Amino acid sequence: MKAMQHWKLQRLTAILLIPLSYWLVAFLQHCLNANYFETSAWLNEPVNKIGLIVWILVVCYHAALGLQVVLEDYVSHQGKQVVAIWLSNAFFALLGLSSIVLLFQG
Repeated sequence: MKAMQHWKLQRLTAILLIPLSYWLVAFLQHCLNANYFETSAWLNEPVNKIGLIVWILVVCYHAALGLQVVLEDYVSHQGKQVVAIWLSNAFFALLGLSSIVLLFQG
């Protein structure tokens, strides 16, 4: 990925996280005041489940982009850098996927 495209994607995901995080704070506030069944019902509403899925995907992608920049800046050996970036991308992909799978199991 070219540097300018990487920079733009990181800024785009940061901008997307602003409204999505407000929605997440509202969800957490709801969780504090509701019992398990009310929270489960709230999460099973399609708009809320989709919102949480989008937040999970965007936050994992944003974190992977950010960590890639750190690894590119601070890991000087090219081979180790490639492996570290690959491992971090795999970690965030698995984290996002497992979070979404668990969301559908609840």
